[in-house]
Amino acid sequence: MPCYRCGARQVDPVRGPSLWKRGVQAGAQVLVCPECQHGPEWLAELEHCARCGSEQLARVLGETVCRSCGRPGPGLVTEPQPTAELPEQRAGGVSGAVGLSAEVAEALDRIFHRK
Repeated sequence: MPCYRCGARQVDPVRGPSLWKRGVQAGAQVLVCPECQHGPEWLAELEHCARCGSEQLARVLGETVCRSCGRPGPGLVTEPQPTAELPEQRAGGVSGAVGLSAEVAEALDRIFHRK
């Protein structure tokens, strides 16, 4: 799964915990790369728990759960604050699946010397 802000792909971490952060945006779980975590605006873009205000939400079996207070179920999240347009929105909104398909096709072309 790529970073939802810049589209960077996560690679296997060197030993230790991953520097990538998880969150929920528009009802879907997203990842945020370490580069996009600079500044507070990325936190405002994520949904927050209606009970405790935490942005530490996770999607588990189709349900959103707060990892801070443990509250599951409907009515969990508050709407994110409006922010500036993200890079992928300015570029025409290419979805992660389409981008991944293009990357795989390019890799296969390189491996099999198709181009």
